[in-house]
Amino acid sequence: MKSHTSKLLHTLCGRSLLSWSVAAAEGLAPQRLVVVVGHQRDQIEAHLNEIAPNAVHAVQDDPKGTGHAVSCAMSVLGDVTGQIVVTHGDVPLLTSETLRRLVATHCQTGNAVTLLTAVVDNPAGYGRVIRSGDEVTGVVEHRDADNAQKAIKEINAGIYVFEAGMLRDGLAHLTPDNDQQQLYLTDVVGYARSRGQRVGAYVEADTWQTEGVNDRVQLANLTREMNRRIVERWMRDGVTVIDPATTWIEAGVSIEPDVELWPGTILRGATSIATGAVIGPDTRLTDVEVGEDAEVVRTEATLAVIEARAAVGPFSYLRPGTQLGPGGKIGAFVEAKNAQIAAGAKVPHLTYCGDAEIGEGTNIGAGTIFANYDGTNKHRTTVGAHAFIGSQTVLIAPVQVAEDAFVAAGSAVTSDVGAGELAVARGRQRNIAGWVAQHRQRLAATAAATEKE
Repeated sequence: MKSHTSKLLHTLCGRSLLSWSVAAAEGLAPQRLVVVVGHQRDQIEAHLNEIAPNAVHAVQDDPKGTGHAVSCAMSVLGDVTGQIVVTHGDVPLLTSETLRRLVATHCQTGNAVTLLTAVVDNPAGYGRVIRSGDEVTGVVEHRDADNAQKAIKEINAGIYVFEAGMLRDGLAHLTPDNDQQQLYLTDVVGYARSRGQRVGAYVEADTWQTEGVNDRVQLANLTREMNRRIVERWMRDGVTVIDPATTWIEAGVSIEPDVELWPGTILRGATSIATGAVIGPDTRLTDVEVGEDAEVVRTEATLAVIEARAAVGPFSYLRPGTQLGPGGKIGAFVEAKNAQIAAGAKVPHLTYCGDAEIGEGTNIGAGTIFANYDGTNKHRTTVGAHAFIGSQTVLIAPVQVAEDAFVAAGSAVTSDVGAGELAVARGRQRNIAGWVAQHRQRLAATAAATEKE
């Protein structure tokens, strides 16, 4: 990945690659879950403690191949019995359902080993599955395959079910007899066959589930496919998506039926959208709660609440802590931060609204600034219900404007305003008669003097 971040921690549709793989494995309800860690293990173990605190960590300090990795896992499992499923940390589209079908096939056919395989048009780079009827006789790595074997299109996905005892014995007999001088887990297949054990395969038709991530190009391709599946699922559940190709929805998002998503919409994190809401175009919401019949247009919002029938945008910026009440409005070129805006209140135009509480039905005029920072500390402004703040006003916190109060346009308010009062905090206007003519005469005299010089 050419990154300081472990490949397994790179994200796809809002979750790390490792998180997708762990979730698929946990869907089997295993008695024990072991994750083999090695390169950049500190990062991986810290992440595992968050997403799978019950997982056991097996350390592979000196990587010597897939067989060695599984040996490390077996060393922490001890003398277990039953079925052992081996999968990868970088196959994000693999599902629990597919793993369950793999295990079911293994148990129904009495296999000692069962491989997950796929038939692909371009098998280059993958191990080829060698068959004799329904049984698998071996797996040949691409670099070790001859021309006839390279023509085989059934590939080994590197995902298996083993009988524990057979796996333990097979690992003990592995040798690095290959051009990479590594211990191949695929050689356990040959070992099982040599002991008269049955080896079979479950062929997965959805080849995307066998795709791994080795670079950022593959990550982008799998992200695109995962997003396509997520968007399609929401459409089938009753969500209107005007342009699926430009709509991105992460895995943790919740959407109710009859929501409309317009082109350029990005929904991230734990965002939830209630029925009847219209989102977009060109909107990104991260961990945002949107109520019924709300409308959010060309907006960037994070950790905000937009209640029913409220309207946001266009070109609005909602920072963490913003709460817009039912029927409220945050309009064009408004930035709000840690602001609670009550039902029916409006902040329509060109305003910075930070660390504020605005009462029900209040109107904030265009160009109003809630001056919350004195250079050292943040302070809070409260505006009561049904108040009116005139355009181009600066509310210099901490300050309170009571209910039903008015503030004249252009005011710089530094003191509290009582209920029903009108605050005028600006210089008195003066009109100077004849000023324009006098000004022009001075300019003309100055120009004449300059020409003489």
